[in-house]
Amino acid sequence: MKEQLELILRQGLEEISSAARKDELENARVKYLGKKGELTAVLKMMGKLDAAERPAMGQLANEVRAQLEAAVESAAERLHAAALAQQLREETLDVTIPGKPVPVGHKHPMYVALDELKEIFIGMGFTVLDGPEVELAELNFDRLNAEEGHPSRDWSDTFYFDEDSRVMLRSQTSPMQVRAMDSMELPIRIIAPGRVYRKDEVDATHSPMFHQVEGMVIDKGITMADLKGTLNTVVEKLYGKGTKTRFRPHHFPFTEPSCEMDVQCHKCGGVGCPTCKGEGWIELLGAGMIHPRVLEMAGIDTNVYSGWAFGIGLERMAMRRFKIADLRLIFENDIRFLEQF
Repeated sequence: MKEQLELILRQGLEEISSAARKDELENARVKYLGKKGELTAVLKMMGKLDAAERPAMGQLANEVRAQLEAAVESAAERLHAAALAQQLREETLDVTIPGKPVPVGHKHPMYVALDELKEIFIGMGFTVLDGPEVELAELNFDRLNAEEGHPSRDWSDTFYFDEDSRVMLRSQTSPMQVRAMDSMELPIRIIAPGRVYRKDEVDATHSPMFHQVEGMVIDKGITMADLKGTLNTVVEKLYGKGTKTRFRPHHFPFTEPSCEMDVQCHKCGGVGCPTCKGEGWIELLGAGMIHPRVLEMAGIDTNVYSGWAFGIGLERMAMRRFKIADLRLIFENDIRFLEQF
């Protein structure tokens, strides 16, 4: 039996020490120390020994078990350390290597133009307002002096939700002027940017959904000169000193007198091209002095206060700002176009 124990010890230590993987080590442990292992099989033969031999063989068997268990533990630590070293080699991170660039988006050119416009007006003391896109016809038309029968109220021009033509997608951000007059104390200086909707055919300068910025001032002694001076200042800050504008007489039910302001076409410099439809000018906004009736409907004394208002198409403003030839490019989300800004 002594020879068997010594053989088990020698072979077991050899197999345990040569194990290169955890599964090989586990197989060696089970082979020699498991319930059906070789050492256990020898120990089962202890009963056949003489009583005088049993203590010595029992002590030797315990020593063999202890050495094999110690060898297994040592080998396990060795394999763990080797696996950890391998993992560290494979997962080493060199913090001195430049990181991979992560593509970051940027503001849409239209919103760049809007932010510039907001900054200009905020610098002039204006407040920026926001409001609902689903609006009441009362605020979109009635309170702005556009009575029943006005062409803009027709179903061919406006998106309505009900047959009574009382709830609609706003066709302008002008209702925010009414809301401001109803809720704010005088004097008032506000701009109201937002999406608006009209049944326009899509072309180089039109879209059924577009963005508009309304502006309004109500104070004592406000005149048309204040309107023209403000708008020319804004345009020069947006497009540069010496930007050419022209004011044309027009008619809007909520302003009197009314006008439209054009800027010289950025594409052809006033010669005429498809972008400006051969006119050399692009309409930028409509404006005028607020109609006394609109002020009176808001309870404002027209003997004391007067005001002006304008509505500017944000897409057209961005087209002039970035020299974009076709409005449709702003909505198509072509990454090749947007990456230019």
